[in-house]
Amino acid sequence: MSYTPGEISEKTGFSLDTLRYYERIGLLENVSRTAGGQRIFTDNDIAWLSILRCLRDTGMPIAQMRRYAELSRDTTTVTERRELLEDHDTQIGHRIDELILQRTHIREKIRYYQSVDATVGEQ
Repeated sequence: MSYTPGEISEKTGFSLDTLRYYERIGLLENVSRTAGGQRIFTDNDIAWLSILRCLRDTGMPIAQMRRYAELSRDTTTVTERRELLEDHDTQIGHRIDELILQRTHIREKIRYYQSVDATVGEQ
């Protein structure tokens, strides 16, 4: 199945500008084009954009995403890809730990304001 840039944007949530940028920096490679030069995307492109979305949304820097893309084009780099993803997973774990601590702090503040609201309401 093939998709226009607008359809792929709608399916993936990536803007047209982001798709062009990803192609320009090598995150998207070998995107087909019509005779008129319009990009044509495939189901494989959707799958690839899905992993890029996951990496981006979990905070992977563009440089690492580019490295992952480069490694993915070589069938002999499975170990390197796994290691890169393991390192990223560790970073995600650290970020989750930080967020849990920050959420605890915010919840303490909420409880404080609830107690203040209750005190004000009694007066």
